[in-house]
Amino acid sequence: MGGSIANPLPRTIPPARLARASARLAAGSPPWSIRLTSAGYWQCVGTRYRCPVDSPLIVEPGQQAVRTVYRDAALADGTGPELRVGMSILVASDRIEWVGETGDEPPLAADTVVVDASGSTVIAGMVDSHSHLTLPGGAHWVDHGFDPPQQLVEVAETNARLLRSAGVRWARDVGSPMGDDPIDGRHQALALGVRDRWSGRREYPYVRAAGCWVSRAGSLPAGLSVDVEDGDGLVAAAAGQLDDGADFVKLYLDGPDRETSPFTVSEVRAVVEVAHARGARVTAHSGMLPGARVGAEAGVDSLEHGFQLDSDVVALMAANNVALVSTLAVLESWRSFSRTTTLPRFVEPPRRADIAARREWAHESVRLAARAGVLVAAGTDFGGGSLRANQLAWEVECLVTAGLEPWQALAAATRNGGQLLGEPDAGIIRQGGPADLVFVHGDPLSDPAALWRVWLVT
Repeated sequence: MGGSIANPLPRTIPPARLARASARLAAGSPPWSIRLTSAGYWQCVGTRYRCPVDSPLIVEPGQQAVRTVYRDAALADGTGPELRVGMSILVASDRIEWVGETGDEPPLAADTVVVDASGSTVIAGMVDSHSHLTLPGGAHWVDHGFDPPQQLVEVAETNARLLRSAGVRWARDVGSPMGDDPIDGRHQALALGVRDRWSGRREYPYVRAAGCWVSRAGSLPAGLSVDVEDGDGLVAAAAGQLDDGADFVKLYLDGPDRETSPFTVSEVRAVVEVAHARGARVTAHSGMLPGARVGAEAGVDSLEHGFQLDSDVVALMAANNVALVSTLAVLESWRSFSRTTTLPRFVEPPRRADIAARREWAHESVRLAARAGVLVAAGTDFGGGSLRANQLAWEVECLVTAGLEPWQALAAATRNGGQLLGEPDAGIIRQGGPADLVFVHGDPLSDPAALWRVWLVT
């Protein structure tokens, strides 16, 4: 095939346009194939004709006109330390029809698109298990919780593009501000409306959302969360979020007194019982040890952050099937803010020392949890924390630094996230499953930084 495609790579190509391109290529020797050149264009190869295809062969989600085989990639699925090299995946109608060794491919139809994936590694679309879709992140992340609803909903659209470009296909939203939705007018946690509008649209991430944070009055800035004064109020507020359509409940177990949990074990357990009776789960923010202990004993489904755990708490977590959602990269971003901002809470020496100490304990917490057999899922805390929506790779790197093997860290960002969500198709690659594939340059099982080098997201 002579030459490369003349026009830059757009996001999508309508099916009719793809059909015209396919017809022009049919005169060659099918099945024809394409590859992505270093200049960022699709190039058709394997035919003896010059075909003036004027658009890259990317099909709008859900509208594939032809079957596609991604040929000769390595595969890393988070189940062990070894890559499976020389693998191909056949996709049609957004589903995986076949996955196996390249030499064992089934017969391909004449119009099958063959993508040369050699040199890349395919992983499952990643799962960010701790996200805040309506918030932008950065050093002033808390302040943005009070931005106008219209602005926050627009931020979510930006975050959706960042997530997909980084290979993140699932976002578990663990808290968003309450407000009047500027599109549907409902007064609720804003991420619930975002979730509903994105549902069924593959160009957006799949979303499970918790609604608004439920906290003891005085724990968070007034107006940011649903504040309660006692256990009865806690149950009522949690039920209210489920009534609004939340997929699960988010409790805040760091209180005004850092040395005391804001709620008792019995109060938190009452919420767990109410939520479970309705088929929903409960997660709990826990940056401090007292809240972590209460959450683990009460049997919440997961602890978020878990920066301060000890051997007794992880034993409770393992016994009560409480997962840990790690957000170690938050502490790395805070360390960077000591150099990139002038904010006293990051720059002043006592605060820098405090962040360093929290980082050390947080890393030990991950190690303790992993050794105890606790499910570890990876999150960024983007938006509601300081990270941005396209930085899940940073968390994977941090988990490796903390002591996990690279394959375990990859599992935390893929299949473990799916298990946490109760979504059997999230974060895995299997025949018959959704074609949520991410191709990266390099081997994430020896070099987690490869996850930053995303080539292709299907």
